This record gives sequence, C-alpha cells and structure tokens, in this order.
Amino acid sequence: MGILYLVATPIGNLEDLSARAIRILRDVDLIAAEDTRQTKKLLSHYGIQTRIMSYHEHNKLTKIDPILNTLRDGDVALVSDAGTPALNDPGYELVKACLEAGYQVSPIPGASAPVAALVASGLPTDSFLYLGYLPRRSKARQTLLMSIQKQTYTLIFLETPHRLIPALKDIEAILGNRKIAIARELTKIHEEIFRGSISEAIHYYTETPPRGEITLIISGNSEKLAQWSEEMIIEAIQNALETNEQPSMIARNIAKQSGWQRSEVYQLMTKIQNLENNHIGE
Repeated sequence: MGILYLVATPIGNLEDLSARAIRILRDVDLIAAEDTRQTKKLLSHYGIQTRIMSYHEHNKLTKIDPILNTLRDGDVALVSDAGTPALNDPGYELVKACLEAGYQVSPIPGASAPVAALVASGLPTDSFLYLGYLPRRSKARQTLLMSIQKQTYTLIFLETPHRLIPALKDIEAILGNRKIAIARELTKIHEEIFRGSISEAIHYYTETPPRGEITLIISGNSEKLAQWSEEMIIEAIQNALETNEQPSMIARNIAKQSGWQRSEVYQLMTKIQNLENNHIGE
C-alpha cells in the first residue's frame, strides 16, 4: 500500500527544501498541490518531473477518491503553496480519509512560518497557542480576542497586510499594549521582523504600510496570579493523584494555576505521598 507524504516546501527561499523532500517529490507517483503553477516553479528549479494534480480548498473533497486510487499502487505527496501542508491549508480531510482507508501518512518536516516567527520573536516559546488567521470582521475578531485574553501562552496569528492595522487596534483594545513581534516575508529578500509594543507597531505600520505574508507573535497574559493557600494546593494535589496522572505533570499544571513554583508543588506532593504510604504500611 502507498504512503501519503506531507511535504513541507519553502516559504520563500528555495534553498530551504530538504534533500529528503526533493527525493520524495521525485519518487512519488503523484504530487497533489494547492497551486499547481507555484509548485511547478519549485519542481522545475530542482528538475523534478513528477505528475501533478490540483488539490485546493474548492476541490479538495472531489480529489480524495482519485488520490486514494493512486495510493493503491504507489505513493502520493501533498504540498501547499508554501510551508507545511495541512497547517492552515487544505489537507485535513485527505489525511483523515487516508488513515481511515488504512494508508500510512508520513510528514516530511520543513519550513513553517508560525514556528519560524515564534523562535525569532524574542517572546517565550515554551508554550504557545496558534489560532491561524484572525477573523475578518472586527466584531468577530474582538469576540475571539476576549475569549483568550487571560491565556498566559504566547499567541500566534496570521494576518493580511490590508487588515493588519485594524487587527492591531482590536488586539490593543482587548489584550492591552502587550509585546509583539510581527514577522513579514520570512526567508525572502525583504524579510522583516518588527519587535516592540502593539502601540509602537500601529505607529510603525501606519507610517510604513506592510506587504507580503504576515505572522503575529503576541506575549501572553502576564498578570500575577493570586497565590493559592497551602490548603488549596493540598486539595488540588490529592484530587490530581486520584487520576493517576504523572507527578511531574500534576506539579506543572497546579503551578500554572496557583502562582506557586513547580518545585514547591512537587515537594509538597512528595510529602503527601510519603504520608499516605506510611499510613498504608501501618
């Protein structure tokens, strides 16, 4: 049985296509591409002559059966315009159909604008929330932002140039004047990463209208939590221990909610476990 390969392609710089991706694109029986014109340019650059089929938002459901038929006897590669396919691009339905039909799905890692922007932002990368494109309309955008305003994760959004300023104004109004990194045209000649506050970004891009693909990296909510009492921590630990969750994960989750250090929660949990074990042994 064939394999569906999810092949990440460059988001700008053609040198970012991995050697493995090149080999896979040469060896598969079919390449399903979001934009065949764009993909043909990439294939031509590397001298790849594999058969290509369009697979985009408007025909994705009608193309599933032909792709499954090809997988009976060979392999298929799925690519998007740029970056990692099925991440904010068509692909989920195809992946689901392939798995349900018993075919193997294998990712070929590579470029991804959200991840590239995040690691270069200068903002925390240990936990983040990716939400794709912000809603087009201001009311829907504000509703979404209100639903996540208390999240401590670093936030990642995609945005278009003509909606950037209205989006930034809504973000500042709902989330406050947080730190932000705005990555534009990553890996391309005119790559730019703005780092500063949201108000500074509004001023900058009002004076310098942006172009190209844009990724927003926004700091999470940094309001200090009201610290839990020791009694509250003990109760939370005892409840969590009943779920058989890993102690390290329990300590991490409770620390995030309580304002306590993870090491402090872990030490208290160890004491509780020792007391319980001694009680059982008596």
